[in-house]
Amino acid sequence: MKKLKFENGDTMDAIGLGTWKSEKGKVTEAVKIALNNGYKHIDCAATYGNEAEVGEAFKEVFENDKVKREDVWITSKLWNNAHKKEDVIPALKQTLKDLQLDYLDLYLIHWPVAFKPDVKGPDNAEDFLSLEEVPLFETWNAMIEAKKQGLVKHIGVSNFSIPKLESLMQDTDHTPEMNQVELHPYLQQNKLLEFCSKNAINVTGYSPLGSGDRPDEMKAEDEPSLLENSVINKIAKKHGASPGQILIKWSEQRGTGVIPKSTNEGRIKDNLMSAGYQLDKEDMEEIAELDYHFRYVNGKFFELEGNSYRNIFDD
Repeated sequence: MKKLKFENGDTMDAIGLGTWKSEKGKVTEAVKIALNNGYKHIDCAATYGNEAEVGEAFKEVFENDKVKREDVWITSKLWNNAHKKEDVIPALKQTLKDLQLDYLDLYLIHWPVAFKPDVKGPDNAEDFLSLEEVPLFETWNAMIEAKKQGLVKHIGVSNFSIPKLESLMQDTDHTPEMNQVELHPYLQQNKLLEFCSKNAINVTGYSPLGSGDRPDEMKAEDEPSLLENSVINKIAKKHGASPGQILIKWSEQRGTGVIPKSTNEGRIKDNLMSAGYQLDKEDMEEIAELDYHFRYVNGKFFELEGNSYRNIFDD
């Protein structure tokens, strides 16, 4: 399996287990299955509402010494209601408490969007703080402080466009080490990947299989299916793989991280086995033709009447 390398020499396995939408009653077992079957990369976030359950898995697995904490890359994310400089480290410490950890390998600003501190999910424009009220560089500087305190080893962002990355890099002295974004054959993000590569920013892709189990209110009518795509299925048949394995391998082979979510034991194991396949030049060229610039997670849920958040991806 490919590994993503950081400036200090640390490495992260490209294929990890995502935990977005993993139910509280299932996520503990899913993380245990993953860690006991070779996963060394687990992706979490405060807003997923299941970090305490993920923490139970970490506690059990790390205490039995079969898997060592220092061998697992653990990522979490700062939610939108903790963007003020005085709120960042308390939010991080709550995540560490929930995950039963002393430190994170990577901590990300989840979205370039700010809510008022008591808001988990916005109901109206009044629930937001504008980026003039809480500039991204204010939040980022608090992330830098968290790294200095040893609470996290690496810091980065999620859902940041090139203009937002450029702004952050101009306003602070610490370039994000990771940008986690939606990434799959229908949204290949070539310009963003090129920019990140030039600036030593690693990239992890979420929703690599199309996120078919996300809430209905986030879905568009007649949206295209990655898993049913004829090109993906043809390539899968050619290699004796599943369509999901081809989609995961595509991301890993391009040099990005990829975090498919599952709570099914068989699929968790199969997803990791994606690393064992190899796509040839013809496969990659055919998949390159599938770039429709289609987003499954389009950010429109932040666009409420009266607030300033429009087209947060700047595309």
